Amino acid sequence: MVRVPDAKVALSTAAVYPESTARAFEIASRLGYDGVEVMVWTDPVSQDIEALRRLSDYHELPVVAVHAPCLLITQRVWSTDPWAKLVKARAAAERLGASTVVVHPPFRWQRAYARDFVQGIWRMAGETDVRFAVENMFPWRYRDREVLAYAPDWDPTNEDFRHFTVDLSHTATSRSDALRMVDRMGDRLAHVHLADGNGSAKDEHLIPGRGTQPCAELLERLASNGFTGHVVIEVNTRRALSAAEREADLAEALAYTRLHLASATTPRTG
Repeated sequence: MVRVPDAKVALSTAAVYPESTARAFEIASRLGYDGVEVMVWTDPVSQDIEALRRLSDYHELPVVAVHAPCLLITQRVWSTDPWAKLVKARAAAERLGASTVVVHPPFRWQRAYARDFVQGIWRMAGETDVRFAVENMFPWRYRDREVLAYAPDWDPTNEDFRHFTVDLSHTATSRSDALRMVDRMGDRLAHVHLADGNGSAKDEHLIPGRGTQPCAELLERLASNGFTGHVVIEVNTRRALSAAEREADLAEALAYTRLHLASATTPRTG
């Protein structure tokens, strides 16, 4: 007997880069993903709530999460004010029916934002049913030097947040024990970015199973625990030599996830 949790397996629109947000919906639908996580970035469609709603309706594919524009390249997307970005992300999630907003810890140079981040996230979470799931990041490394780029910490489990996102490419880059981090998150783990990595200084976002992270073990643990959040494939396919190769990689990632997102159960006797 096998127990499969209610968790949806979704595709991050970032996983098709350099192809478009619209293309991500098309690929996710054709490959049989359960939904999409929208990475809000420089693609105008990713920033347009009505355009995203039309894509979701056309492909009959729900938006399960909105990833707020927290990257260096998105510092001017949806405002230069980080709190305004989160307000916009919450509005997008509510309009699209997404349950989760994924947010990174602040950069250290965002001093006012960092100072109020923990309390501010709690405040915003109390104003909506949307979950603000804070994602683990990593120290930046250059040769033998390590730079702490995030505040209050790149590891959100060192702070008190209502919900967490765990990213297994980031645990590889930070050289963290992913399963111990998940243990610290406990029942506040709301969201999973599934990818792999080999522990290099580069945030690799490999196809699950191609690196050293315990992707299979994590999925099996989620299944046995009846995880009800979302598992999002957030991988890097930029080196794919063709659209067909990119889709093959994303199909492999989906098959791997579905295979391991199940838990063998012992049948009752008597």
